[in-house]
Amino acid sequence: MSSTSMRLASFNVENLFSRPRAMGSAPDEVGEDILDAHARLGALIAQDTYTDGDKKLILDLLVALDLDRSDTAAYAVLRQVRGRLVKRSKGLTTIVAEGRGDWVGWVDLTKVRVDALAMTHTAQVLREVNADITAVIEAEDRIALKRFTEAAIVDPERNPVFPHVMVIDGNDDRGIDVGVLSKAAYPLRGIRTHVDDLAPTGRPIFGRDCPEFTFPFPEGCALAGSSLTVLVTHLKSKGYGRPEDNNALRRRQAERIAEIYQQLRSSGVEFVAVAGDLNDTPDSAPLAPLLADTDLRDVAEANGFDDGGRPGTYATGTASNKIDYVLLSPALFDRATGGAIFRKGVWGGTHGTLFEHFPTMTSPVHAASDHAAIYADIDIS
Repeated sequence: MSSTSMRLASFNVENLFSRPRAMGSAPDEVGEDILDAHARLGALIAQDTYTDGDKKLILDLLVALDLDRSDTAAYAVLRQVRGRLVKRSKGLTTIVAEGRGDWVGWVDLTKVRVDALAMTHTAQVLREVNADITAVIEAEDRIALKRFTEAAIVDPERNPVFPHVMVIDGNDDRGIDVGVLSKAAYPLRGIRTHVDDLAPTGRPIFGRDCPEFTFPFPEGCALAGSSLTVLVTHLKSKGYGRPEDNNALRRRQAERIAEIYQQLRSSGVEFVAVAGDLNDTPDSAPLAPLLADTDLRDVAEANGFDDGGRPGTYATGTASNKIDYVLLSPALFDRATGGAIFRKGVWGGTHGTLFEHFPTMTSPVHAASDHAAIYADIDIS
């Protein structure tokens, strides 16, 4: 962007190099069952003591993951590093650990490589959106994101377009973290993680994290001397568990983000944005603490915002698929000159004909993501 404008984007890349097989290669209903079993099993085996009921459920979940007969299956791997969770003998599998202290281990999801052309299209989305700062959702880790951008998003002299890359590993063991990319004019000057923020139950509020990234505005612009703080987040999805539990957790996460935002504003931070995948619609009860009870504004409400006739950011772009956001504090929203939803990396509909996509995308597997990128343009002159 020019020295008089700043572009702030959010893009769920759905992993760059590798992704759990259950999240892409499995049929939807199978994948959902696998991910649900994996999440429930992870919570169970973390308990200090296993009751008889816990042991039965652990075994049932191992069966669901096809790990009752072997430590290795198509979609998951049981890591028993020291001690044993299960004993297999003469065709019978039993839970032998009495609690977390009896063994060291975990369950990993088996990963597969992302399609090479899909990686190319992910890079193409980032190049064409050309944001000064991009909130990146579902990146494996910082090194993966850095290698990806240094190899695939460079200027004519082979210098990285986004020299500033940061991802903080969160609480999700599937390798879907949140991070940020920024151009040279927006060096990263501050980081604050919320990975250890706890709910009353003692469990982490955020399944990934909600880090605060702070950038100075460039010298020579009207906002020079001030800073921008971007909260990057990925809230609990509607799948993989009971809807009422998912909604309650998503609401608690929204409440905590609202608290963080209000604390920033109260401390004198004027320019704040919340960007990421909120996994719910603007009128939903779980998002009300953030969208209705704060003065944050959705860039989609700004004059000049172009949604291409479809308000949603996921899949086919219907209103029920509006789940990705760039939310702006009043000082930023007042300077918003527009923005857009960029869909060229998404396969639209069964035949990919609902909206324009990259001509080299000839199959859904070639899509950059199921999510469109969304961005806000801010006047900084």
